[in-house]
Amino acid sequence: MTNILPILALHRNGIPEPPRQRYTGAVAEARMFPEDPAAIARKLTELKIEHRDLDTAIARLAIDAGSDELQLSRLKKRKLKLKDMIAYLENKLIPDLDA
Repeated sequence: MTNILPILALHRNGIPEPPRQRYTGAVAEARMFPEDPAAIARKLTELKIEHRDLDTAIARLAIDAGSDELQLSRLKKRKLKLKDMIAYLENKLIPDLDA
């Protein structure tokens, strides 16, 4: 019977460190954005511009028959991620109402 232990990273002095928690998805996105409404609005504007630019690039690639399908797929994924981030930030700008 083998005993499987989690692998711990060693600090410079040889003392084991606990595994670091990785944030993914919406939690990671939430940690990236500031709480200041003006900063959120600026970031929201940047994301909307990038989303619009991606939409134009995707439309151009879709017309071209010899375009790279992998690149087109990656651009579409990026566009969807931007859409999710835009929705998240727009919701963050709406003040919480106490029920």
